Amino acid sequence: MAMESNRVRLAAAQAIQNAALPTVVDCGEFEAQLNRLRLREKEHTHEGDAIAAERRRLPMVEVNPTTALIGSSGPVTLLDAFEGRQQLIAYYFMWHKGQPAQAQCQGCTWVTAHMGELSYFHARDVTFAVFAQGPYEESVRYRDFMGWDMPWYSALGSLETLLAGRRIGRMHLVCYLRNGSRVFETYWTTSRGVEVMDNSYHVLDLTVYGRQEKHEDSPSGWPQAYAPGELTIDGRPLSQWSRIEAGRGDDLTAEE
Repeated sequence: MAMESNRVRLAAAQAIQNAALPTVVDCGEFEAQLNRLRLREKEHTHEGDAIAAERRRLPMVEVNPTTALIGSSGPVTLLDAFEGRQQLIAYYFMWHKGQPAQAQCQGCTWVTAHMGELSYFHARDVTFAVFAQGPYEESVRYRDFMGWDMPWYSALGSLETLLAGRRIGRMHLVCYLRNGSRVFETYWTTSRGVEVMDNSYHVLDLTVYGRQEKHEDSPSGWPQAYAPGELTIDGRPLSQWSRIEAGRGDDLTAEE
């Protein structure tokens, strides 16, 4: 398997080597065109600030603070998941019950893998946690296989309450606010809205070839070998390969 994943990586690297190149200009022309683009980038940044300001002015809806979750110590409540902080950001991890690690959601694996350092959240009185949409014992083994250490809960028995009116079995990012013992939902997003958890795509957007996905508006001859959101190599989510190559077992059916 490791040899096959290396073969695919080499093929992707070769595709980039054979790709078309941007036009070569002198330094002055390069800086002039870059400065024109910077004006649009600044407008984009300011529009993002304006949207965030509007988001902070949204109303909120009350949620039952006793809504049940399952954590490392057994049954807990939604209020417990705040860990005493004022705000909670919960990522609802899609889950394929009874399936091996290889078959678990590549998109959820992708965004969750970027959430390793939580101290910046904690400094602003915010807790980040994963709410798995599957059984606790099975899903937490996936967290352990991946080497993640963020708070992890199963919301399986409460999805109809927590995601009322939304499509269960889909990635969701939800923000909550605590006022004493009362809990309120203040924002939620899904699909590409969840990209805010990721930094690799946003940094790739700065490179000449971008994400190298077929949906991108790129010049002719640019490498675009990947389908939109394709995050696997040889049928396995990308970030799993380093764990497999390190010898970690990915059996989710029983404790190691």
